[in-house]
Amino acid sequence: MATPSGLIRALHRGTLGQNMVVDRIFSGIQPTGTPHLGNYLGAIQNWVNLQEEYSSVLYSIMDMHSLTMPKEPAVLRQNILDTTAAILACGIDPKKCFLFRQSLMKRASQNSEGTVGLLTYPVLQAADILLYKSTHVPVGEDQVLHLELAQDIAQHFNKKYGEFFPVPKAILSTTKKIKSLRDPAVKMSKSDPQKLATVNIADSPDEIVLKFRKAVTDFTSEVTYDPAIRPGVSNLVSIHAAITGLSIKEVLHQATGLDTAHYKMVVAESVIQKFAPIRNEIKKLQEDKSHLIKVLEDGAEKAKELAAPIYQEIRRLVGFQ
Repeated sequence: MATPSGLIRALHRGTLGQNMVVDRIFSGIQPTGTPHLGNYLGAIQNWVNLQEEYSSVLYSIMDMHSLTMPKEPAVLRQNILDTTAAILACGIDPKKCFLFRQSLMKRASQNSEGTVGLLTYPVLQAADILLYKSTHVPVGEDQVLHLELAQDIAQHFNKKYGEFFPVPKAILSTTKKIKSLRDPAVKMSKSDPQKLATVNIADSPDEIVLKFRKAVTDFTSEVTYDPAIRPGVSNLVSIHAAITGLSIKEVLHQATGLDTAHYKMVVAESVIQKFAPIRNEIKKLQEDKSHLIKVLEDGAEKAKELAAPIYQEIRRLVGFQ
């Protein structure tokens, strides 16, 4: 049954009752262009599920945080649009969440210096989480410390000024960290200099097959799962399980009798099938830049409406007004 728009706004603002705390999701992604397989399995896939489970959800394109690594303005602008197109194609629905650019939210914590951003990144991230009174933050294992800073700030503020901020809780991804196909000792990354190390969502079927065919494994042909001893093969098993929604045990059962060379092609085909409709949708969305810009601007207006009274109350509590 459709939810009336007024009720949706009330749920996002948390104004359904004086003492009611609305569960609110906040998460962000840096605009590095089209996301890769690790981004999809570790974050975006979870985002799609969370927008169905929670009534108040905010997803931000963290373009200010991306300035910690200097980029040409034209490249940054294109990366923002490509990232937006990709996450929409993956299933993020602006009717079920607020999707917006971080830089469209003008506030005191805004900074334009990449060097300052590098030094204060965890503080900026904490400010983004707390500004919307977020209660839950989906994070990877490597981001837990950043969330702990937001929790510490919320607790310190509450102790000094009275209960105001919810102390945000982590929602840890159940997906194993996806590793580089060329070096399973490190995580898959967009910045990896080895082109065959990272599978991008928009890769063609031929590119995906080539990258999995060249994936580093070992000299044992049997498919088993033991990340400590066989990290390369185990990474393939993790990818296969995450992309199909099956358990590690189930994909190992399917791989019975296959050697690693054939198994690589099984995993590649699963990834191709998953990404084919997404890749097609990305291409369509990229052809309509005005639509992508409008989605982000509309999301920013909704996020501002949510954040403005919270920000004003913070100023009042600390004595700025």
